[in-house]
Amino acid sequence: MRKTHYIPVTADVPGAASEGNCALIRRTIRTALAAEGMALPCEIDVLLTGDEGIYQINLDMRNVDRPTDVLSFPEFDLRPGELPTEEDADPGTGLIPLGDMVLSMERVAAQAKEYGHSKRRELAYLVTHSVLHLLGYDHLDEGAMKKQMREREEAIMALLGLER
Repeated sequence: MRKTHYIPVTADVPGAASEGNCALIRRTIRTALAAEGMALPCEIDVLLTGDEGIYQINLDMRNVDRPTDVLSFPEFDLRPGELPTEEDADPGTGLIPLGDMVLSMERVAAQAKEYGHSKRRELAYLVTHSVLHLLGYDHLDEGAMKKQMREREEAIMALLGLER
């Protein structure tokens, strides 16, 4: 049984999977999982792409005809605060496959500029957002669910030292 999370990061755009980006993504995922109480070893696969790549995935997987900043594909149908258990682990690896995330590095750069903060902060925010989706959080309404997710995002970003 593995004792650490496995977080492979791949990219289909040049330079996206730099050592700095990969380190930040892994640190953010580990911090978010710990903040949510997920102590069991997990696997989260990350793809870094551009607007064209995320557009095609959004169209193919969700039938949404536009690019977006981040997509999350959870393995489990969880509710906030509900976590997978050891029984959910892959018997071959001992890892709990939480799901996949896809990030548009073009959106990271554009949104960082739009919101007036660093690309590093925007990347960490989108990764945090995606991890919370993998763990059952959502923001489909403008009420309690969205508020709960935003509070968790802000708490995790504070743990990373990347609050607003």
